[in-house]
Amino acid sequence: MGFNVAIDGPAGAGKSTIAKAVARELNLIYVDTGAMYRAVALYMLREGVDLADGEKVAGKCPEAAVTIRYEDGVQVVFLNGENVNAFLRTEEVGEAASVISPIPQVRKNMVALQKSLAAESDCIMDGRDIGTCVLPDARLKIYLTASSDVRARRRYDELTAKGESCELDKIKADIEDRDYRDMHREESPLRKADDAIVVDTSDMNAEEAIAAVTGLCRSAR
Repeated sequence: MGFNVAIDGPAGAGKSTIAKAVARELNLIYVDTGAMYRAVALYMLREGVDLADGEKVAGKCPEAAVTIRYEDGVQVVFLNGENVNAFLRTEEVGEAASVISPIPQVRKNMVALQKSLAAESDCIMDGRDIGTCVLPDARLKIYLTASSDVRARRRYDELTAKGESCELDKIKADIEDRDYRDMHREESPLRKADDAIVVDTSDMNAEEAIAAVTGLCRSAR
């Protein structure tokens, strides 16, 4: 088995930002598992599927062919052959991904793809169940977290910087709702792996958090 790093944690903890930067620094492949679930969610939204109907989502799941390729070092997510990177980061798609991700058929499809990606190359992978389910034998497991207040503020700043209108209180409520769903779902709930190292970024800026995780990766390699 190669060198694999698993990063888990709640929404808005900075997993993707940190994992991407560490991957560049250490020449690892970055696998954004959240983007894979978002691609399936995007398909369901486009098809007008009732997300609350798990059977309908499971039935449509085989129609959503999600693949990942790397172009100029950037992860590109394809949905049925279409590059959908530009559509994956809306609040609507993020919420939909949180709703459909516990559905067993969705998880089964995604986990199989994630395991195959990790088997092919040294990688850093982030998500909700990477250290506990997808890569239980990863060389390094990190549980990345931050307070809900901090995570909401980061998301608010990110959205307002894009010119989007949003409310801080609503973002915080959405994050806490998503935390609850992620931690209490029956299928692969979000939890810290027993051998994971906790990194709390509440009092860190992006550069400090990246340096902390990079250091852990260098030590484990």
